[in-house]
Amino acid sequence: MPELPEVEALAAFLNERLSGHPVAAATPAAIQALKTYEPPLSALVGARIDGVGRHGKFLDFSAGELHLVIHLARAGWIRWREELPAVPPRPGKGPLALRVRMAEPEGTGFDVTEAGTKKGLAVYVVRDPAEVPGIARLGIDPLSEAFTAEELGRLLTGERRQIKGVLRDQSVLAGIGNAYSDEILHAARMSPFKLAAKLTPDEVENLHRVTLETLADAVERSRGLPMKDLKSEKKSGLRVHGRTGQACPVCGDTIREVSFADSSLQYCPTCQTGGKPLADRRLSRLLK
Repeated sequence: MPELPEVEALAAFLNERLSGHPVAAATPAAIQALKTYEPPLSALVGARIDGVGRHGKFLDFSAGELHLVIHLARAGWIRWREELPAVPPRPGKGPLALRVRMAEPEGTGFDVTEAGTKKGLAVYVVRDPAEVPGIARLGIDPLSEAFTAEELGRLLTGERRQIKGVLRDQSVLAGIGNAYSDEILHAARMSPFKLAAKLTPDEVENLHRVTLETLADAVERSRGLPMKDLKSEKKSGLRVHGRTGQACPVCGDTIREVSFADSSLQYCPTCQTGGKPLADRRLSRLLK
């Protein structure tokens, strides 16, 4: 799933190519992806893109009084095309969900695609991004100036959930998902099952620092890369997520996994749990 660093890089890439250029056509190919109907997609035709930004994991294409908002979900992506096919796409069962053609440079534009059979990609046309329910619920952006160690401590006060779940909660921190929460907790040398409310002030300070460092490093690695290379750059830069069975790059211990119904987490026992493996079942605790 694209997370904050990849969406930040996508926004920068698209902003550079789209700002100031008018939309020639916006054609849906997967009707289920379109979550709003008024204003219609056709209202974007003729509008100039003022800029492309980000709200958490949401891309926001500002076009006059309208906003095209896209959430890529688990398997969505955007593919920039220097020359789009002349024939408009037909609705079908393929990966294409939306095609946006620009009036200038003529023939350029982008495809929004989604792989797999489980569809979650969402496209909205709204007058205010806050009209998108997912954006309205977003918490603080970890790359904003408002995200201080003091603010993180306030967010965690009285929080009874495990820290892994809190980091992934978009209503608490906007943009961090499964992969970067694993990376942040590994860098912080913290168990993913540690209760958030039990973090000491020093642990909160350290967690805040490594959150900023981990995300900033990922954004910097992605800066300026072609869109087609962003996924591979993310994967190559991860130290524990998706690396079950491999050696921890810090201590050499074997990276382990805890599986859940629809996701999994990876961690290093030596770095994060005092050498003790976590039970691989929902609501597990450290094995005695």
